[in-house]
Formats: sequence, C-alpha cells, structure tokens
Amino acid sequence: MDRKLGPPFAPTRRRSAVTRGKWPRRVLIAVLAIAVTSGLGWAAFTLGARWMDPASFAGGSGSSIPGWSTGHTVGVQDGFVPDGEHISPRNTELPAIANLDPKLLRAVQEAADDAAEDGVDMFLTTGWRSKAYQQRLLDEAVVKYGSEREARRYVGTPEQSHHVTGEAVDIGPTDADSWLSRHGTDYGLCQTYGNEMWHFELATTPGGVCPEMLPDASDGRSAPTE
Repeated sequence: MDRKLGPPFAPTRRRSAVTRGKWPRRVLIAVLAIAVTSGLGWAAFTLGARWMDPASFAGGSGSSIPGWSTGHTVGVQDGFVPDGEHISPRNTELPAIANLDPKLLRAVQEAADDAAEDGVDMFLTTGWRSKAYQQRLLDEAVVKYGSEREARRYVGTPEQSHHVTGEAVDIGPTDADSWLSRHGTDYGLCQTYGNEMWHFELATTPGGVCPEMLPDASDGRSAPTE
C-alpha cells in the first residue's frame, strides 16, 4: 500500500532533552524509521522465503475477500499461485502443474525446453485451478471491474473455465509469450484470446493451424473462458 509522508517538521526552538525528560525529536524519528524499515524488510524476506521455496510454497494459502461467495480459503491445493510469482512446468509436485491435462503439460514442457535453447526463459503464472479458486478470481474481478459482465471479459465461471479442467495455462514472461506466438503451433499450443497474450491451450495438432482467436473471454462461441 502506498504511504504518503507529511511535510517535514517545522523548525522549533531547541530545548534540552534532559530538562524536558524526553528524547530529542530527531532521535525518535530515527528510531521509528529503523523500526519500520526493519519490520518491512523482515516481512518481505519471510514472504519471499515462503513462496520461492517449493517446500514452503506447497503449504501456503490465500485469504478470503469481501464478497467472495464460497467462504473458502484458497491454498496451493487449489492451484493458487501468488501474484507476481511463477512456477516451472517441471514442478509436478504442485497441483497447479500436476492436475493439468497430460498432453498439454507435455507440450508446454517441450516448448519450455526448446525456448531455453533459444535463450528464452519460460514459466507458468497459473495452470490448473479448483472451482473454489476460479470463483474467487471471478468475485475479485467483479469488484475490480464493477460488474459481472465486464469481469467475464477476463475471468470465466468455474463451469466454463478451462483452467478448472486443466486444459489451459498462462505463460510468462512476455518474451516467452512472443516466442510461443511464433513457435507454439509446433507443439499444438495456441493463444486463445486477442486480449490475453499469455493464455495458451492445446488447440491444434503439432504443426497444425491455430483457430481464430476470440476477442476476449466473454465471447459466447466454442472457445473456453479464462
């Protein structure tokens, strides 16, 4: 959360800290700054350690939010991946990877190996999701975009999403997305939506032609929603 700092303290007539029985204001500010900085640093360290270590990652969980209809706390067992984090397609200890369709997973792994030979790092930002996790994402999107109709452009219902069935992955970083846009058909991988360059599915046979992309996930045609 952004924090706005107020203006500097206005100059005042110096008084003896001893006669006042208090620490000088400058010392108090320094002590408080050190305490806050140390606290934030420790929080960042522990959070990073929790999610970057696969063993710790497997025990992490999310938290419920206002308006979340399921009341269920999403965790790694639901395919949860924290914002800004990523996972290797080889990390089959995680449900987000293990519960993917085997053919899709194999295609992504092969693509990641070949991309690495071209100097491109490829990872997943999300894979399989439980219905509870998908519902949470939809509820969050409704809050973010102001209506379910607008939210459905980016997030599908648990009944529609191919993440829930293990038939879709989100790939990162953007260099890997660009690489897949050029070479994905070699593995049968296709970008599904025009507004989501990271969303790929096994939508053709290796060497085949990808179907036309839909504008976004709200399109009611045969392609699945995010």
